[in-house]
Amino acid sequence: MADEVTFYEAVGGEETFRRLVHRFYEGVAADPILRPLYPEEDLGPAEERLRLFLIQYWGGPRTYGERRGHPRLRMRHAPFPIGGAEHDAWLAHMRDAVDEIALPEPLEKMLWDYLVMAANSMINKLD
Repeated sequence: MADEVTFYEAVGGEETFRRLVHRFYEGVAADPILRPLYPEEDLGPAEERLRLFLIQYWGGPRTYGERRGHPRLRMRHAPFPIGGAEHDAWLAHMRDAVDEIALPEPLEKMLWDYLVMAANSMINKLD
């Protein structure tokens, strides 16, 4: 029996996630709602963290966990006020990024459904 292909492999591996996350952070860099949530002057470290997290989540190398341990996404995002406006802005930039990488529909749907769920779970304030 052949090994099953991971989502990570099916979408093109690291290069696809590099393109996705880079495009996302291009939007974040100019966004008046999201940019203030990133305390680092350079968005590079945040871009790397998200890229490594998504790569690991979708079946690629476990570099994120080796460097940072368990993701603990809600805990790591707790210091930042995330309400409806932040949620919507995050998803808008991620939608642009997902559209740009042009995955086949079933793979795009799997990725998008996960991103929407993740964005919903990060909300920690009422607007």
